[in-house]
Amino acid sequence: MIKINEIFYSIQGESSYVGYPTVFVRTSGCNLRCGYCDTTYAYYSGQVMSKEDIIKEVQKHPTKYVCMTGGEPLLQKEVFSLMKELCDLGYKVSVETSGSIDCTPVDERVKKIIDVKTPGSGEKDSFVEANLRFADVNTEFKFVICSEEDFTWAENFARTKNLFERTNVLYSPAFRRVDENWLAKKILSESSSARLQVQLHKYIWSPHSRGV
Repeated sequence: MIKINEIFYSIQGESSYVGYPTVFVRTSGCNLRCGYCDTTYAYYSGQVMSKEDIIKEVQKHPTKYVCMTGGEPLLQKEVFSLMKELCDLGYKVSVETSGSIDCTPVDERVKKIIDVKTPGSGEKDSFVEANLRFADVNTEFKFVICSEEDFTWAENFARTKNLFERTNVLYSPAFRRVDENWLAKKILSESSSARLQVQLHKYIWSPHSRGV
């Protein structure tokens, strides 16, 4: 059984799957409290569902893309077997995780979007270093940039860990805190190899967009 906050069908707003119609399975609960969090409603509320019922909800929608998100989905152990079963059914599964939990149990077919918390998040020391071993073509490391300090910190982290050479590195401007044009210019002026990522769902109508 898994505690689920919501299941909805929308446009993927982040990662290299951006733009694809996707079923989002949002779990309840999170072990972090980032200052820019836009899903605080998922900290506690939700209903317990079986994996079978979750899969039935997913199958109601005409897409092969499923995103496990939260909260922090990896807090609930049955999420790992749910993702495996979805992969077995032919779905392209991705998981959005905070980077604070070891991703070893995640099925290798699942695209991992691993957040590296910057100083501006208030959770800078939460990253599990073991997750660096997943720096490959099926993993993306995301940095939410809240300030110039965050940009410099992210650049140092990515370069020191050789992330640019091994995987996809995404820089996302903290919504309503950092201007996306500033971040774009910063990436260019600093000759960064990061990929700019705006949260598409914040700019189009979507059940995923709550205007915060």
